[in-house]
Amino acid sequence: MKARERDRGASAVEFALVAPILVLMLLGIIAFGHAFHVQSALSNAARDGVRVMALQDTSGGTDPRTAARNTAIASAAPSASLSAGQISITPATCEAAGTSGPGTATVTISYPMQLLGGIGTVTLTGKGTMRCNG
Repeated sequence: MKARERDRGASAVEFALVAPILVLMLLGIIAFGHAFHVQSALSNAARDGVRVMALQDTSGGTDPRTAARNTAIASAAPSASLSAGQISITPATCEAAGTSGPGTATVTISYPMQLLGGIGTVTLTGKGTMRCNG
């Protein structure tokens, strides 16, 4: 009976040692899942933006087709508030892609995402490429 009395609080001590590790693992899984979701949304937004650009032959400036491209990008990634500086388009227009045949348009979105708990920042990138004019 004496051995049993000495082991009474052992399971509580073991749980107190293991619980912080389990909580950190759970938070890491949640943070990775969130980053994966944002990465997927950025890739979809880049693909939607380049699709609108390539199919509608979007030119730069104040053309309404530029607004269509930007709307497609913004609606594909509503959880990420994207600014114009985070979106890179190469070439600027499908007309500038080249005269020797259809060129390719590329939209790249770089999004700085703050890690869980404000520990640091990770830059996630979404990229979409499509041949101009379908």
